[in-house]
Amino acid sequence: MVHSAYDCFQLLSNCPSKIDAVASYGSKLLLGCSDGALRIYGPESAVPDRPPPSDFHGQGQELRKEPYALERTVNGFSKKSILLMEVLPSRELLLSLSESISFHRLPNLETLAVITKAKGANVYSWDERKGFLCFARQKRVCIFRHDGGRGFVEVKEFGVPDTVKSLSWCGENICLGIRKEYVILNATNGTLTEVFPSGRLAPPLVVSLPSGELLLGKENIGVFVDQNGKLLQAERICWSEAPSVIVIQKPYAIALLPRRVEIRSLRVPYSLIQTIVLQNIRLLIQGKSSVIVTLDNSAYGLFPVPLGAQIVQLTASSNFEEALALCKMLPSEDSSLRAAKEQSIHIRYAHYLFDNGSYEEAMEHFLASQVDITYVLSLYPSIVLPKTSMVPEPEKLIDISSDALYLSRGSSGLSDDMESSPPSQLSEFDEHTELESKKMSHNTLMALIKFLQKKRYSIIEKATSEGTEEVVLDAAGVNFGPYDSSRFKKTNKGRDNVAINSVAREMASILDTALLQALLLTGQSSATLELVKGLNYCDLKICEEILQKRNHYTALLELYKCNSMHPEALKLLHQLVEESRSNQPQAELNPKFKPELIIEYLKHAPSMQGRYLELMLAMNENGISGNLQNEMVQIYLSEVLDWHANLSSQQKWDERTYSPTRKKLLSALESIPGYNPEALLKCLPADALYEERAILLGKMNQHELALSLYVHKLHVSELAVSYCDRVYESVAHQSSVKSSGNIYLTLLQIYLNPRKTINNFEKRITNLVSSKNISTPRVNSGSAVKTKGNRASKKIAAIEGAEEMRISPSSTDSGRSDGDGDEFGEEGTSIIMLDEVLDLLSKRWDRINGAQALKLLPRETKIQNLLPFLGPLLRKSSEAYRNLSVIKSLRESENLQVKDELYNQRRTAVKITSDVTCSLCHKKIGTSVFAVFPNGKTLVHFVCFRDSQSMKAVAKGSPLRKR
Repeated sequence: MVHSAYDCFQLLSNCPSKIDAVASYGSKLLLGCSDGALRIYGPESAVPDRPPPSDFHGQGQELRKEPYALERTVNGFSKKSILLMEVLPSRELLLSLSESISFHRLPNLETLAVITKAKGANVYSWDERKGFLCFARQKRVCIFRHDGGRGFVEVKEFGVPDTVKSLSWCGENICLGIRKEYVILNATNGTLTEVFPSGRLAPPLVVSLPSGELLLGKENIGVFVDQNGKLLQAERICWSEAPSVIVIQKPYAIALLPRRVEIRSLRVPYSLIQTIVLQNIRLLIQGKSSVIVTLDNSAYGLFPVPLGAQIVQLTASSNFEEALALCKMLPSEDSSLRAAKEQSIHIRYAHYLFDNGSYEEAMEHFLASQVDITYVLSLYPSIVLPKTSMVPEPEKLIDISSDALYLSRGSSGLSDDMESSPPSQLSEFDEHTELESKKMSHNTLMALIKFLQKKRYSIIEKATSEGTEEVVLDAAGVNFGPYDSSRFKKTNKGRDNVAINSVAREMASILDTALLQALLLTGQSSATLELVKGLNYCDLKICEEILQKRNHYTALLELYKCNSMHPEALKLLHQLVEESRSNQPQAELNPKFKPELIIEYLKHAPSMQGRYLELMLAMNENGISGNLQNEMVQIYLSEVLDWHANLSSQQKWDERTYSPTRKKLLSALESIPGYNPEALLKCLPADALYEERAILLGKMNQHELALSLYVHKLHVSELAVSYCDRVYESVAHQSSVKSSGNIYLTLLQIYLNPRKTINNFEKRITNLVSSKNISTPRVNSGSAVKTKGNRASKKIAAIEGAEEMRISPSSTDSGRSDGDGDEFGEEGTSIIMLDEVLDLLSKRWDRINGAQALKLLPRETKIQNLLPFLGPLLRKSSEAYRNLSVIKSLRESENLQVKDELYNQRRTAVKITSDVTCSLCHKKIGTSVFAVFPNGKTLVHFVCFRDSQSMKAVAKGSPLRKR
């Protein structure tokens, strides 16, 4: 016995007559006795205060774990002994099978219906959901339906090959256990489908599961099938003997065997849970929350032990899987209790597996428990961890175990042999012990590595999101995988003196430091190198000492590089090159260090990065990737921002001043497609570098904002017109000229509505720039916050308010009306820029929708000023009208010609003379109906043509003219 899942309690004894059937109704027991009487028992505690015998309604209650006393005897309830009895709770009915099937209304036991056709029936099954009753008598199966009132209506009757021993509803079908096999009976048409043979010794047994599936007995084996009789799984539930009755009460299956009651788990491998020995057991039925067992003259109740107590028993006996399965059955309102129990069991199970050498499985349960990584690392005393301010994991997590301290430290099975030991220390161990010790250490460390790798993603992500300096690297798309080697290589973005001042970063530092040591201890040099190359939080002091001690210089160089310790890296490179020249033996199996490595390290120096990329681009325009293009733009922008900051501090900044680097930046922003304009836009100051901002807004299709900058900030209308020309020409080949010309209407609106445009610009540009300034990427090399190497935030801050402006005919519908001119003129900046409007109309008249442009103009605009615009526009419209009229006339003439030709073709005549014969039968046509082939010469009788279609003498579907 694994544990006690049920408590067996005797409810009553000394029943006056032999018990043949039993059912429960609330807290009452209904016993059908061999003398035909129905005896009703109730809890002794309720007997003194019980209601009159005619009313024993107790549906809302359950069986009680206390002695029961006789409350009422209904003599003559049945003429013969009752074979089966069942309470139908939703309908308040008592169903009993004796010489026939009877229904009595509860609680007064009023006879509702008697199905006389069930005389001689031996088994039945009730479908509570549909109100259908099926029963078997001899070789017939009958189906009745409860009509909801006092009667039952016969639905179907089917014949079966042999006597039915057991049956049960399964969806729309009925599973029958006949003498030699199991079959599925279609309740609609009576079709029988064979399932498999039943046992030879034990009678067939059909048990319905709560899921709608079935458990079929074959000797002492239970087979799971679906509602159509198909096998569900290869596993079988095996009883110690063939059961006569099986009751399902999740998570257990309870079987009545010849000499005992056996309780097994419904989880694979269906292990034995408990055995209850009682002599001469006759009946086993399921109550509302308990199981009733009857002997000849007594009854017992099997009451489930509370889940919490079962969980404690299972955990104490090291049956952790069963304990975890029971935890999932705890009520949803106790979710916090369930989580605490599951965590505690997972930890206890993990220690159990660890002590027994199943290290990887142990780590899986440590993962499931969500225990802190410092708790797991405490099992590895050889791993050196950085100092931390975190509170240690509370011991209450393993309060189930009384030897928690022993499990957390003493039973880990690890010793200092995980580190390199001098040969003198190993001399005291024999060869076998040394081999086993090394094997154990390697296996435990490999399990630890997998554990840390699975925990690493979430921990690194959380640590990175807490930083304010890592957003710069996020634009480069750095991943947070365990060994992601992709990096955003900027030598001025190291960690330097950034303090680890958060719990998440402390945890990340502990994890990466432990992971590096575990990789080294297991000889995984390449994985160690990948770790320090990517985003990592390795403790510099500990890892530097370990890498130096083990001569892992390549990994040490990468560690220096990601922490911006360039002097230390160059010093180490110089030392390695000198040692390589002197041919000194190297512990690391790498090629000799050459001077080219120092050159390689230096050629991405911050001051030379832009020049280096320029040379690459000059040598091969297609030889520079999108990432490098983005890098070059950021380098230019970084220098321009430093230059702007310097001039602004001296109050010498002028928007129309252009340094060589700024010219390169403007050219690169215009011509290079492979950069992220949203990220760069957040780096620009709010009150300067408007031309750069306009270009970036244009890349983002924010045309209105870009034009507003050219007009109202830079005050250079020529740049605004040139911008419109570029947009027009870029989309002209994709859409109509009318649609692409709307960019000019946008510029007209900016000219005509200065106040509205400026207010709208200020709101939108403020939202665009100020969204999440803390996480905004910065590329200013002079003022950038020092960051940990290659550390990036999870997401770039969303650009708020920058709704994409689509160039479409409806984009100007919301423009000002003729009466909008009254709101201008109050301030200097609100004066309508009418001269610029007229100049634009006169120069770009062929690209602007004239009707929409006229709608935007104020009422006071003089027609004389519009002559340069309207003159060529009207001339072009008149010329287009004339051309279209000519084209229309030509097409009408061509249409007439085609019609004339069609009429001539249709006037073809065929002359039939006395000498004309059929081309198929070669007889004269005479006055018979004939058909003409499209060539106009071949004539056939219509009857011959029709017959020839089946013979395929001529092509099927050839057009004919019937005469």
